[in-house]
Amino acid sequence: MTYTGDVQVGGPADVRELPALTICKLAVGPFDNNAYLLRCTATGEGLLIDAAAEADRLLALIADQAVRSIATTHQHGDHWQALEQVAKVTGAEVIAHPLDAPALPVPVAHPVEHGDTISVGEVSLEVIHLRGHTPGSIALLYDGGPAGLHLFTGDSLFPGGVGNTQKDAERFTQLYTDVVERIFDRLPDETWVYPGHGKDTTLGAERPALPEWKARGW
Repeated sequence: MTYTGDVQVGGPADVRELPALTICKLAVGPFDNNAYLLRCTATGEGLLIDAAAEADRLLALIADQAVRSIATTHQHGDHWQALEQVAKVTGAEVIAHPLDAPALPVPVAHPVEHGDTISVGEVSLEVIHLRGHTPGSIALLYDGGPAGLHLFTGDSLFPGGVGNTQKDAERFTQLYTDVVERIFDRLPDETWVYPGHGKDTTLGAERPALPEWKARGW
């Protein structure tokens, strides 16, 4: 089956198998959050991005395979409702940006800043700090070489625009600037985007609309 990224709450995960990394996308909870389980092909070690809700379904997805860490993209509660339970069962360390860490229900064992890397077995992901949706929102970038670039954006970038900044002009300007400078100016159109809610997209699909996003201010 070809990966599409189209998942529904209560439905099965969609699975993308890259040479060095397997990506499983699962929709959970009343806010239709996306949780992503990344697993290193060589070692079997896993990373969960956003233990958002429905701990039982997330634990079933993890099964009996090792999950070393759980990365939380930002502090909003719909992205960490299952964090405490999943971390307790798996023993995984919690990763987040220090600016958002105090709002999480469990201690952050591994604080990360812009430009840091997170290891998943033999695979590394780069931390990209995107300020505006929350002070400590992060995206995670996997460079798969011939397998392409894969960007997990939380609620900072979606099909059709950047994340919600509550009509705060300063926050919108900061988020738009970070998304343009740290993502669009740097990464190619083929980069696949995995957002915190809803369907996936690519940078190429979104790039033509950047002037429109800036003009509308949200």
